[in-house]
Amino acid sequence: MLTEYKTVAGYGEDTIVIERSRFIGYAQRVTTEEEAVAFIAMIKKKHWDATHNCSAFVIGENDQIQRSSDDGEPSGTAGKPILECIKKNGLKDTVVVVTRYFGGIKLGAGGLVRAYTAGTVTALKAAKIVVHTLHQAISVSVDYTWWGKVENELRIGEYRVSGTNFTDKVTAHVLIPEGGQDAFVERFTDLTNGQAQIALGEKEYVEVPVEAVGGE
Repeated sequence: MLTEYKTVAGYGEDTIVIERSRFIGYAQRVTTEEEAVAFIAMIKKKHWDATHNCSAFVIGENDQIQRSSDDGEPSGTAGKPILECIKKNGLKDTVVVVTRYFGGIKLGAGGLVRAYTAGTVTALKAAKIVVHTLHQAISVSVDYTWWGKVENELRIGEYRVSGTNFTDKVTAHVLIPEGGQDAFVERFTDLTNGQAQIALGEKEYVEVPVEAVGGE
């Protein structure tokens, strides 16, 4: 599993107007090529009357699936800029479609590249980029006499606590960034004089929002 990767939080849609042409950017998180193709087909069906529906997607832990389409725009002026913008933002498992309704003013090759890049950034901002950081789930169980110390340490240490159970003991469920498990176990073992029962759970990703950047 990757220690960290970026993708979009989910579906996003927004519109910009450049030289009277309307560009509608769409972005979505996908995990397979089939999902990406289906999303592109859905947008094309929705905007069947558009001048162009250009697209690109990047899928896989190692970006092993990459596709782009100019959909009738001059070669390299639409699909490639969309793809490069996705990659510049470091995104995985992401598909973007930029729909264009021609406004009567030709943009030229450079203008098209800038416009489709801007449409992509617009879509990514609407979809909200998130970074997935791998965390290790850890449970810490202690008698109530130790809970005050443990709770205080969790708070001042700014640990990510996903839940707390109060039964015959108190159990805190904590998410630790990958690689920090040993230090955490050592810290709370020392804190409780070895009285804490500490168990490792599953690894999971935690999402944190980040900003989209341009693609040029």
